[in-house]
Amino acid sequence: MSNPVKEFNDYRSKMNEKLLADNNKVIKRIFNLDTNAYAAGALDVKTKELLGLVASAVLRCDDCIKYHLETSHKEGVSKEEMMEAMGIATLVGGTIVIPHLRRAYEFWEALDNE
Repeated sequence: MSNPVKEFNDYRSKMNEKLLADNNKVIKRIFNLDTNAYAAGALDVKTKELLGLVASAVLRCDDCIKYHLETSHKEGVSKEEMMEAMGIATLVGGTIVIPHLRRAYEFWEALDNE
């Protein structure tokens, strides 16, 4: 049986390793900045992940949505909190976000079933 969470993480890990192995200073700095931006600060990690989720949905990046869904799930975000955030994303992004909302809901179910 297919495991969408494992497939996503395996592919992401494999490709990140390849990208970082090229030793491109700009790419490495962008990856580092991304990691540090989501660390706890004035905002907690959970809030930052929900912000990342909303921005990713509005920008219609399915990989980004999956990443933020998984991290949010690990941070203890409830399904209700995730759906409120995705509701804001759909409001801001418009109906074009609805297909991403469907896939996000499906991925959240996969996370719950792990």
